[in-house]
Amino acid sequence: MAASAVPWSADSRAPKPLLLWAIALAGVAAAACSIALAYTSDHLAEPGLRAALIDWITLPYILAGLVAWSRRPASRFGPLMIAAGFAMFLSSLQWANTDLPYTIGLAFDLLPAALFLHVFLAFPTGRLERRVAAIAVAYFSAVGLQLVKMLLGGVGPDNLLAVVTEPTAANTVQDVQLIALSAIALAGIALLATRRRGSAMPRRRAVALMVDSSALGLVMIAALLLAAAFEVTMFETIRRITFAVIGLAPVAFLVGLLDARLARSAIGDLLVELRTDPPPADLRDAFSRALRDPSLTLAYWLPRFESWVDLDGRPVELPAADSGRTATIIDREGAHPAALLHDGSLDDEPELLDAVSAAAEIALENGRLQAELRARLEELRGSRERVIEAGQNERQRLERILHDGAQQRLIALSLELSLLEERLGADTDARTRLDHARHEIALSLEELRDVARGLHPAVVTGHGLAVALESLAAQAALPVRLTVGLEGRVDDRLEVAAYYVVCESLVNIAKHAHATSATIELERTNGQLVVEVVDDGVGGADTEHGSGLRGLADRVEALGGRLRIWTPRDGGTRVRAEIPCA
Repeated sequence: MAASAVPWSADSRAPKPLLLWAIALAGVAAAACSIALAYTSDHLAEPGLRAALIDWITLPYILAGLVAWSRRPASRFGPLMIAAGFAMFLSSLQWANTDLPYTIGLAFDLLPAALFLHVFLAFPTGRLERRVAAIAVAYFSAVGLQLVKMLLGGVGPDNLLAVVTEPTAANTVQDVQLIALSAIALAGIALLATRRRGSAMPRRRAVALMVDSSALGLVMIAALLLAAAFEVTMFETIRRITFAVIGLAPVAFLVGLLDARLARSAIGDLLVELRTDPPPADLRDAFSRALRDPSLTLAYWLPRFESWVDLDGRPVELPAADSGRTATIIDREGAHPAALLHDGSLDDEPELLDAVSAAAEIALENGRLQAELRARLEELRGSRERVIEAGQNERQRLERILHDGAQQRLIALSLELSLLEERLGADTDARTRLDHARHEIALSLEELRDVARGLHPAVVTGHGLAVALESLAAQAALPVRLTVGLEGRVDDRLEVAAYYVVCESLVNIAKHAHATSATIELERTNGQLVVEVVDDGVGGADTEHGSGLRGLADRVEALGGRLRIWTPRDGGTRVRAEIPCA
């Protein structure tokens, strides 16, 4: 199996277990240190609650980051979460009673905000793609402007970095810093909302949970920064809620991992289901359930057409790299019979994709064969339509040639004979011969007109289907009742097809039915042009070997329609054509 757009390489080495344990122990030590700082601080109110909120973020982010890093060594998302957890600990150093840790804590006070923005926007691959500039501004605002503010002496007397004391300038820098960070957070909310509306990603339950918790976290970060900038009286309450919400993201991430593990355990159910040899139409639902991706679709590769198609044989384009979707190609003995088109976040679970793809190899072959059959039928349908259209165009051309050429010359010859007759005087024998010649010319003209009408009914093109059917009914060899429920014109191809259905039916009635009357009904209903011819004859028409009826069926079916014939013995014949029309 091969998959495109997988955001890590297969040869990347996992971190050493010793390193992971060292980071985990460091995280526990950091959490314990935060508690100790809180309870020994001489300038911190409610130390227990503050320490609990800090550790509620520190420990889950480090734990979730370690799990993500061990599972996807080449992904940056795990290290990002670990960094966010330790950054929260660094900010708690400002609770210290001594100058150095206090200054370090102040310097990194807003770094967690930038890191949380980075984590939320980089999910699930750890890469920012086109959002690098915004995050760079966030880091500059969180750290760079913080250092400028500290150099201006605007954060308290124990600040070791203070060079001058300019509280007004320091407050201005702080306002710029907070508003810039809040603006980026609001932009991040808009981005996540766009991803949720325009991408298939949130349809997966586990991913949706992480996206939603990230968006909620950005909302609270923006609210907290704005509250600090405008000195809102409820600032402390907003901070507590913000810290509580931010801690939900790693929990959502771990729940997503559990959901993915449960999905992998469901592969056994998929295998059992595939053993029953489900029809190709049910395969998509089976794979969708196994991958927990309602947006999943299937595409089949047809070497003969050199294209991907769906189960109905319609062409399918594989998703682009930046579309949020991915094509996982099924590899079967060096060939690629099919592909799973799924949400791009599933690239984060290659084991699950590998398992489903392995189960799909044989099952999808049947679907590919069915898709190829339908594609060939589609090609045949189009080919037949083109052949009939080309034949109709040629018949129309020949009809014009006969009408404008041979018929006109015969009419001119008849007129010339009439002029010659006036000069013969009393030669009775010559007059008789001229009358006979004019009669033969008239018969030839009538035969040519019949041939021309058989080639192409010019009356349809010139005057419309209703007038053409009135002409047929008037010239029929038996009484015909015509009912036309059609207003206006339809496509010329449809009118010609309907005309031939009536014309051929009336010819068959006259030749074989021994009928005393017939009815013709024409209407446009439910997006279809419906024409029906019924006689009261002996029935029993040959619908299998008659070239006329078979030709009518081909003409109607080439337009996507259907021709049906009921012809019971001694029960008359009913011919009904239904042709789709816009």
